[in-house]
This record gives sequence, structure tokens and C-alpha cells, in this order.
Amino acid sequence: YLHEHNYARRIPRRMPEPPDRDDWEKQREIFGGELITLLQDPACDVFFGDEASFALWGSLSYTWAPIGHQPQVKTTGLRKGYKVFGAIEFISGQLLYQGIEERFNSDSYQAFLKYLLSQFSGPIILIQDGARYHTNQATREFLEQHKDRLIVYQLPSYSPDYNPIEYLWKKVKTKATHNRYFAEFVKLVQSVEDALNVLATQSDEILRLMGIYTRHMADPLSA
Repeated sequence: YLHEHNYARRIPRRMPEPPDRDDWEKQREIFGGELITLLQDPACDVFFGDEASFALWGSLSYTWAPIGHQPQVKTTGLRKGYKVFGAIEFISGQLLYQGIEERFNSDSYQAFLKYLLSQFSGPIILIQDGARYHTNQATREFLEQHKDRLIVYQLPSYSPDYNPIEYLWKKVKTKATHNRYFAEFVKLVQSVEDALNVLATQSDEILRLMGIYTRHMADPLSA
């Protein structure tokens, strides 16, 4: 019955509750208008940037199993993860990424931004969230030094759903870590890199994810 009315089983996602919902909704509306303006400038590439951590113990998702049987996935129990910075260009679907084994911080973020700049000769617009290493003094100084080519816009607060790269991270986890056992860290790294390498050649798939995003911005209940 529910399938006939366009319902499907979904795992809920956590959404932070803003302290002032009216102001939050206003900021999100303003951002939507600004994004439309940015995308109308043919001289700039517009990237959405973010980062994700892929845990050594993998990630769990729905799978088939006999009724009454609880599926099990082995784990090393080690708290270690492979970190990835990424950016996707809104119009072309181009994906750029850089994996690291150390922690996310201003230095590693600046290294990724340098890589991003090295791939293009023209100006870049980067839309990012408010992570501390995105906005601390060291990163602000870096952005000031490169303001002639790198223009940064902040996503509205409490709005991870307004960054389309979140759909990409879900895709990578589905392909690389869902219900997987990694006996060694290097096997996790290889699995994530393989998934990213494939997606980096599939701009059509990235653009399909962008389609999910634009439908969500028009109607958050549809995503």
C-alpha cells in the first residue's frame, strides 16, 4: 500500500535543530537565491566542498537475511579512519578529492585547496560549511592570500542537507564500506580510493546526484 503512494523504507538522518528556526529558514532562502546568481556567472567554476571519514570498522546498512537471523559483520575494533577532502563542480559534475591519513585541520585543508587551485587557471567559487578548520585564522589568512582566484561562500548554519556532496559520500560508503570487513587499514584505503576513482570518471552520475539535491532544495520532503 505504501509503495503505491511513493513511500519507501529509509534510514532517518540526524538534522541539527537550529536555535532560531525562523532566522534559519530565512538564511536558507537567502542562500538559495545567492546560489542561483553564482551559477549564472560563466567565468567561474562553482564547487561544493566537504570532507568525510571512512571508519576501519566499515559501515552498516540493510541486507537480506533469514527471518529471525541477525546478520553479523566482523570488525577489528580499531578506531581508525581514512579521511577524504572532496569538491564537486555544480555544472559539469567534475569531482576532485584528496585522501589523508592524518586528522582534518587547517594545514590539511589548505593543502587540498592548493590542489584544487592547481587544477584550474581561472577563478573558483567554493561553497563550504562552518567547520572550525574552514574558518579559523590560519585558513582565513590563506584565503586572503588567494582571494584573487578563490572566493568562498558559507553554507547556512545547521544545513548539511544543502551541500550536494553529502549524496556523494553516501554513494561512496555504499560502494566501499557498507557491510564490509577490513582486516588491514590499507584495504580500507584501497576500497575507498577505488570507489572514488570510478565516480571521478562518471560525471553523469555526479550530475544525477545533483538532481536529487536540486529537488531537495525545492521540496526537502522529496529527498
